[in-house]
Order: sequence, then structure tokens, then C-alpha cells
Amino acid sequence: MPLEIRREYYICDLMIKITLPDGNVREYEAGTTSMDIAKSISEGLARKVLAAEINGEVWDLSRPLQTDAQFKLLGWDDEKGKNTFWHSSAHLMAEAVEAIYPGVKFWVGPALDHGFYYDIDMGSNHITEEDLEKLEKKMVELAKQDNPFVRSEISKPEAITYFTEKQDEYKLDLLNSLEDGNITFYQQGNFTDLCRGPHIPSTGHIKAIKLTNIAGAYWKGDEKNKQLTRLYGVTFPNAKQLEEHLAMLEEARKRDHRKIGREMGIFCFDDDVGQGLPLWMPNGTIIIEELEKLAKESEEAAGYKRVVTPHIAKESMYLTSGHLPYYQDSMFPPMELDGTKYYLKAMNCPHHHKIFDAEPRSYKDLPLRLAEYGTCYRYEQSGELFGLMRVRCLHMNDAHIYCTKEQFGDEFRAVNEMYVKYFKIFGIDKYVMRLSLHDPAKLGQKYMNEPELWQETETMVRNVLIESNIPFVEVQDEAAFYGPKIDVQIWSAIGREFTLATNQVDFAQGKRFGLNYNSAENKPEIPLIIHRAPLGTHERFIGFLIEHYAGKFPLWLAPLQVKILPISDKFMEYCVSIHKQMRAQGIRVEIDDRSEKIGRKIRDTELARIPYMLVVGEKEMNENAVSLRIQGKGDQGSLPIDELIQRMKADILERV
Repeated sequence: MPLEIRREYYICDLMIKITLPDGNVREYEAGTTSMDIAKSISEGLARKVLAAEINGEVWDLSRPLQTDAQFKLLGWDDEKGKNTFWHSSAHLMAEAVEAIYPGVKFWVGPALDHGFYYDIDMGSNHITEEDLEKLEKKMVELAKQDNPFVRSEISKPEAITYFTEKQDEYKLDLLNSLEDGNITFYQQGNFTDLCRGPHIPSTGHIKAIKLTNIAGAYWKGDEKNKQLTRLYGVTFPNAKQLEEHLAMLEEARKRDHRKIGREMGIFCFDDDVGQGLPLWMPNGTIIIEELEKLAKESEEAAGYKRVVTPHIAKESMYLTSGHLPYYQDSMFPPMELDGTKYYLKAMNCPHHHKIFDAEPRSYKDLPLRLAEYGTCYRYEQSGELFGLMRVRCLHMNDAHIYCTKEQFGDEFRAVNEMYVKYFKIFGIDKYVMRLSLHDPAKLGQKYMNEPELWQETETMVRNVLIESNIPFVEVQDEAAFYGPKIDVQIWSAIGREFTLATNQVDFAQGKRFGLNYNSAENKPEIPLIIHRAPLGTHERFIGFLIEHYAGKFPLWLAPLQVKILPISDKFMEYCVSIHKQMRAQGIRVEIDDRSEKIGRKIRDTELARIPYMLVVGEKEMNENAVSLRIQGKGDQGSLPIDELIQRMKADILERV
């Protein structure tokens, strides 16, 4: 049956108050749309705006407002506006696919950090890389029609009837998971889909289009289900933005940590070991140890105490912590021994709570900071595994701080300052803290049912960020189940965004584990707990660093710091003496003893991304010197070997 679009029209003299981001309040008639408000502010603004945020929720610009609201217009530069743009582009892509391949069926088409995808059951059809250009042209044609995205509501039984007649098992499955009530559909041109939205005003906003990839994806991510075709794409409001994005993608391809990691012998994977379980090779292990050394030095200076905990624990501990009810899908299945279930450790915090509880604690012992480079295991879905960025074995730069409420501000601030210190060391110039808050509607389900504590701790974290003058944004419904958290977003040298680490507040675990300390009034008090991991995991952070540096690590972090390049074998004895001097000072050094011309040795060392090259010939040998070349900077001239060693030691010590 054809889908009946039902739209509501409002005729009402009731006035509503709209509060703009700058605090100004304007009055409009009830039934006014966000687009009407945009036009009342500026016609130019109305042409650029993509969606609106109403009381924290993103709406279509065409939806009528019936009550007072906190109001914000969203454009391309707003994350939520961009997300809406790309989700709408996924619908445009689906319309193009359906036009060329009638009878296909669609699962989901979400926006991503950079673009969008749609999972499609192609039936008897087959899409190849060569077909992408044809689909792009169709998308451009449909975008130029400037068709509006029209929202409609129908009852759930009507929606079920509609997709039953279309024999669409995918949408029927989605409908079965939705609560009874009105269901939203969106239509643009000849394409209609079940969707909660929101969407941009019309397809005409989409000016530049590139379909980037074809992949397979199991329905619902389950390997037992049918494999669907996943089409990826990206779109922009103008061609220049697309060109810049494609240039960034090409640079990112060159910096792919999987490719460079393999070339540099940093890590590898093996089927006999298992998916998502990286093997760290000697060069990768050096990087790990240097990062651990940095963390341990920083934490020792900040008063942390180091602990070590087992890789497994009994089921009872994870029931106490609450992780099993909330987190079980991300944990490996249990092992059973003598009637007791044991789980691989997915997080360090319960173990640290047990260490806190192992001895009586006084307010004089607080803050207590327990740190561990703990190995954790998480069962990521096979389709989500990606190099070092998504793995099943993690080495986590973890710590837990137990403190009083009065100490919380200083402790939380100190953790954030540690983040900023690390950013300077690694040359991370752009970063932002994401303050992840809870959703009050999900208390008792996704979040601990402690509404007053949620409000109190979220306010405490927000105040610390404001007082510290640290850039941050707030996002709803992304907190940990036991408290608000900060996710640290960083950008690499080429502008790629990464989630580095987390800093979490925990008001629940202390109570669940019965943790307490004796207060100054000689009364038992429950400590506040801060979970923090400034360097995240070795896996994700090293993956980021490989791409950030394009494998050209700074001297202190490079697996091999120096390559000595003799011009001929007759200078080998002198090269060996240099090698011994440097090794004695803890410098990682090798000699290129191949019978190759010096030009070839220099070129190969450059390609190997080794920071320092020491060219040695007769002049250098006679002067007890070397000719220094630095990666990316070329020839630095002749330098006495003692002076060079002292300079290198200083640079390594200061992590220049």
C-alpha cells in the first residue's frame, strides 16, 4: 500500500519563549518552526542552517515548536549539524541505489566521524568498485532536484503493514524492537525509510559527493547472520571541502599505522594467536617501555603508588562491581573451575578497590593514588576490530584515586594537567575534553539509579573544567554506568581525530564494595573514586603516534635512534668504537655494515625512518668526529663524537 504522509498544522495564538545560546529570549507563536526562527534572525543564516537543537535534542528545521525551549541553530561547523548532514546523505545514497537496483533492502545507515554508510541486502545484484562512479552521478542528479526531507508519523501497526507488504524483514525487525506508539518515516524524492531522524531541509544542500569504499557486514554484526553490502561515502556543502578531505585521506593512507607498523617491525597479528590480539615485536616493545617509563616518572612525581593485579577474577567480584549486568557483552565468556566461574579481566578498577579495602584507611591516608599498567581483555566484535585501534588485549595506563569530596577538585584538576603535559611532549596542539553526562530517562537501566549523586558529580566535574580553562564540550547519554566521565579527543598532525583516554568519576563503586575511611570525626565515610588513564592503552596510543609521526618518531621514542654509516670497510673499527660508546650511554644504535655505496645507505636509512645517521669516512675518523644527518633535516655538518653523545643524551632525557 502507498504510505500516507500525515502532517499536522497548528493554528494557535499561544506564544512560546525561545531562549537563544547568548541568553536572549524571543517570543514566537506556537507552531513556529526552527526555519521560521532562522529566517527571523537572518535570511543568510537560514540558507546555511542544517538543523536545530531543541532542549538538547536535534530536530528537523521544519518541525513545529509548541512549548518554551532552549534553542540553537546547527550548521556545518557544529558536530551535530554535520552528523545530520551525513545521515541525510546516507538516505540520498540509498535513493540512488534503489533507483539503479530496484528491489534492494536496507538495514541501517548511520553517520560516522567522517561520512556515513548504509548496510544493504543487494539480493541478486552485485556492486563493484567500478559501480561507485555510476552511483555518485545518480546521487548528484538526485541532490540537484533539491527534494525536501519530509517527516511523517504513523502508528506502529500501520508501519508493520507497510513493511510486511514490502516483504522487508530488516525494517520489520527494527519495528519489533520499538515501543508501541507513533513511528517516524522520512521521505525524499522517491525514497521512503523508517527513521527517527533528524534530517537537513533538502537534498540541495549536498553539493560534493564521494563514495569511498565497499565492504561486507553481517546483519546486526552477528557472524551467523546474512552478510550485507556496506557502502561508505562522504559528502560536503562544497567541492573545495571534499578536495581537502580527499587529500587528508590520501595522507592518512600513507600514514596508516597498520602499514607502517608492519614495515617498521612494531607489531603483527597471527591467526593462531587470534583476532585482535597483537604481538609486540622488539621495536614495538621498545616504544611500550619508553611510554611506561614516561608514565611511571610522571606518576611517581605526582605521588602515585604502583600495584599489580591478576589477569582473571571470580564472577562474584564483577557482580559486586556491577560490570556483569552492564558490561557482560564486552567481556570474554567465563571459565569454570571447581564450580566457580572466572572471567578474564576487562578492567582494573575492581582489583584496585580490593587493594584499597585490604587495609584500614584513615582520612590521613587520602588521597590514595593506585597506578598499574594492567593487561585487560575485551571481546570486541570481529567486524569492529581495526589494527591497534580496536583490539581484544589492552595494556592500560590505569590508575584510581580515592579521595574525599573536599580533595576532589584538586585531584581531578591534577589529572587534567597531566594530560596537558603529555600533549606538549607529543606535539598534540589540538584537543578537547568531552564531558559525558548521563540520561535521566535511563536511570536504573544504563546508569546507576542515583539521581542526586549524578547531578552533584556532574556539577563538580564541570566546575573543575571551567576553573582550569580547559576546552570542553558536553554530550548527553555517554557517561560510564557509575558516573560522569571525560573522554579526551585529540587531533593528529594531519587533522585526524582520535579518542585518546578517559578520566571518570565514580560515586557508586565505593558503596558497592563497602569501601570506607575513618574521617576526622572518627566516622566511616565512602571515598570518591577517580578512574584515569592519560595515555589510554599502549595499543590505541601507539597506533595514534605511528600516524601522528608517520613513523618518524622523535629521538627519545624511536626504536632505533642512530644508524652508523661507514663509507667503506676500512672505517669499521672506528664505527665499532662509536657503537660501544653510544651503547654504554643507553643509546639505541646499529652499524650498517653492508657493502653498499654511501648514497644507498643514506637513502635506506631515511626510508627506515631512523632519526640520526652518522656518516663516517677518513676525515671523521682522523678528527674523532662524525658527519651528522637528521631525519627530515638533512646534513648537519661534522660534530665531535663526545659532543654529539652529550647532546643526544640531553634530548632523550628531556624528551625533545
